[in-house]
Amino acid sequence: MKRTLQMGLLIAFIFIINACSADSADGMETNYKDEIMTDYTYNAVELETMKLINDYRASRGLDSLQVKDYLSVKAEEHNNNMIENNLVSHNDFVNRSENIIRVLGAKKVDENVGYNYQSPEGVLNGWLNSPEHKKIIEGDFNYFGISMRVSPDGKKYYTNIFAKI
Repeated sequence: MKRTLQMGLLIAFIFIINACSADSADGMETNYKDEIMTDYTYNAVELETMKLINDYRASRGLDSLQVKDYLSVKAEEHNNNMIENNLVSHNDFVNRSENIIRVLGAKKVDENVGYNYQSPEGVLNGWLNSPEHKKIIEGDFNYFGISMRVSPDGKKYYTNIFAKI
C-alpha cells in the first residue's frame, strides 16, 4: 500500500513538472522543418481574429501587422500538438521561435495561445485582459500568423505568432 502511494505521488509529481514547463521534452516536440511554407488556407475565424488584432493596434496608433503564412503554419503545428496531447501550453516555443528566426531571419518572436473561446472577439478580449498577452499584441512586431483548430471534442485552440522581421 505504502509503495503504491509513493509511486502515485512520483507519477503525479512528474506530470506536474512536465505540464508547467515552458519548453519541456514531454513528447510535444515538433520536428520543425526549414522549408518556407507559403500556402496556408485561413478559415473565417482566423481572418476575423487577425482583422480585430490589426483594428485594435490601429486604435492605439500602432502599425498594422502583415500576414506571414509561415507563421500560421507554425501556429497550426502547435495547435495540432496541443490537441494531440490534450494540453494547452507554450511547450516547445524555444524550438518554434529558433526555427522562425533561422528560416525567416526574424529578430524577435512571441506568441499568444488561447483555449476554447467561442469567437474571435472572445479570444481577443481574453488576450487584451491579460497584461502579458496584451503586451505582445501591442509589441514591436511587423508580421503575424494565426491558427485556430477545433479538437475532436469541440474545443477551440488558438495560437497567434508575432515576429519582427
